[in-house]
Amino acid sequence: MAQEQQMQAETPTASVYAVKTTANQERSVANLIAMVARKENYDIRSILVPEELKGYVLVESPMHEIVEHAIQNIPHAKAVVKGASSIAEVQHFLAPKPVVTGISEGDIVELISGPFKGERARVKRVDETKEEITVELSEAMVPIPVTVRGDIVRVLSKEETK
Repeated sequence: MAQEQQMQAETPTASVYAVKTTANQERSVANLIAMVARKENYDIRSILVPEELKGYVLVESPMHEIVEHAIQNIPHAKAVVKGASSIAEVQHFLAPKPVVTGISEGDIVELISGPFKGERARVKRVDETKEEITVELSEAMVPIPVTVRGDIVRVLSKEETK
């Protein structure tokens, strides 16, 4: 236990730094930063490319200078943004959002894959835990509820709230 506390005291806490990149080159920049960090043995602990943050790569490292040296000769990596963030500030990028977010009962959706591809349907129930929705096909002669995955539908119109 004492040895573990000593190791934690020697290892400085890391901060998260944002690296400005060319748009749509975030993944290639992240891969190159990882290669340089391995080759030069830089203390870069993690690299994150959030989908919602276009033009930026988040790099976890104990010092700003380490990230500066790592991106020095990487194409499409422009600069390290001044200032650092904590892990808590970027925590929301780490948790995946449910696929069914934004879909509610009564919405009109279109199925974009599967056996009912191209069909329009009305949402009857949303199960966020299983990421499934139950829909009723509009063009069907008999209204039969069909349960599908949330990622195979596209919302066409929202139900008007009264």
